[in-house]
Amino acid sequence: MRHRLRPVLSLAAALLGAASPGAVAAAGQERPNFLVIVADDLGYSDIGAFGGEIATPNLDAIANGGTKLTGFHTAPTCSPTRSMLLSGTDNHKAGLGSMAELIAPNQKGKPGYEGYLRDDVASLAELLGAGGYRTLFSGKWHLGLAPSQDPHARGFQHSFALLQGGHNHFGKNLSPDPTKGFTYTRDRKVLGSLPANFYSSDYFATQLIDQLKDGAQGGRRKKPFFAYLAFTAPHWPLQAPREDIARYKGRYDAGFDVLRAQRLKRQAQLGLIDPAAAAHVPVLKKGSWDSLTAQEKRTAARDMEVYAAMVDRMDQNVGRVIDALKRSGDYDNTVILFLADNGAEGMDVEESALPQIRQALQKADNSLDNRGNASSYVGIGPAWAQAATAPSWLYKAYATEGGTHTVAFTGYKGFTRKGIAPAFTHVTDIVPTLLDLAQVPQPGTTFRGRAVTPIRGKSWVPYLRQGASLVHAADEPVGTELFGSRSLRQGDWKITDLGDGAWRLFDVARDPGETQDLSLVETDRKAKLLAAWEAYASEVGVVLPDTQLYRP
Repeated sequence: MRHRLRPVLSLAAALLGAASPGAVAAAGQERPNFLVIVADDLGYSDIGAFGGEIATPNLDAIANGGTKLTGFHTAPTCSPTRSMLLSGTDNHKAGLGSMAELIAPNQKGKPGYEGYLRDDVASLAELLGAGGYRTLFSGKWHLGLAPSQDPHARGFQHSFALLQGGHNHFGKNLSPDPTKGFTYTRDRKVLGSLPANFYSSDYFATQLIDQLKDGAQGGRRKKPFFAYLAFTAPHWPLQAPREDIARYKGRYDAGFDVLRAQRLKRQAQLGLIDPAAAAHVPVLKKGSWDSLTAQEKRTAARDMEVYAAMVDRMDQNVGRVIDALKRSGDYDNTVILFLADNGAEGMDVEESALPQIRQALQKADNSLDNRGNASSYVGIGPAWAQAATAPSWLYKAYATEGGTHTVAFTGYKGFTRKGIAPAFTHVTDIVPTLLDLAQVPQPGTTFRGRAVTPIRGKSWVPYLRQGASLVHAADEPVGTELFGSRSLRQGDWKITDLGDGAWRLFDVARDPGETQDLSLVETDRKAKLLAAWEAYASEVGVVLPDTQLYRP
């Protein structure tokens, strides 16, 4: 069903302010639906279209038929990325300067470190809702636990939400008190139970499909929709249905060193990386695969089998959502955007010192045969993670490429740029891009009578549809900071600090693996980037932590 531009747009313009320069408002022009899908801790090369061996035919079909955003970047972890996805501004301006669970003592009470999506942010759901869109959410929220911070309170007309950042994938340990268990809401109402057959990816997809169905009245959809599907797969604890795990039995017995080499080779074959560019050497705290004992190899291989099963199951559920869109006739007019919220998780869960994880481990049964079941609590660890982030440096929680350069692609008939799109793009760009396509103007500094933080991102429409060669100008600085790990990108150049206070300089166009520190060669360039970093940090309100709470 076609969604015609109606007078609601003039109302939206009055409410939101002047239109953005890239807006494409044309009388009578059809407005697209939006489906944004976020995977949790997915590695860059985990899906087939980006070099992986895991069965992901539904995601592959979208990526291979659409546009692979191979220069896409996020924050180093989940909730900061999600705050930028919905706000279009820096996470420090949006309230997630650090994750709510990991705010350092000197950051508490400081602006930008509230641990939830701030009230002076106009969320994408609020903006599109004001512009005449139905707004739907299902999955991981992680942007606030209070009723006033629920997705239903931030512009989503229908929502099913896990409030926390992680959970038992089979729905165990449910509690209406977020401090005592995992809390779920439906349209702001706290749920007292989940179905006996609950599995995260299945249920999140089902809830979104039901929301899409509920919007149909008499066979017609009166409004276009913005649907946000936020999976918790493959975030730890690694848990998956046994039938999915069984399909990967023995697949990873050769180990993480072999898998990394296979992934790099496949990425080169697909044209995703330059085979002549150096890949960063993995940091292997326990040594190479051959240095492990036989039992350690069996355990590690099993964990990766479970992880692959989670990715596989997620893809199956993406397929269910796509089928629903095709049955309703909405698929051809839906912009699909898929992304991972950060690099692969490199934390060794079973050796973590984080209190909440230690408590969970005390109750877990991590015996070999039980790994992947609801009562187990494991992760893939740093070695498998670096097989998934290769050729990049490190993984989640670091402002290196391995922590922030993530898989992303879009599928839409209206985009003329297909295949590999290598320009640098950022998660803050999603808000202005979708507003541009929806013909909804950006809010500026006010929205519905309240002051709001301006959008920082740039629309992709000129790049994807009008032939522009870049999204961000070559002299535009884009900063990142989390847990004291920080970076600043300007054109092809980047400075990176792991969190130890030592800045390195890289030409990421020629050295995407951040393997060659050019600090001593390009001293003037480094000085300019450091000055740009200081300006960025001052502008957004970075408060470097005085305590190291999380550095895997």
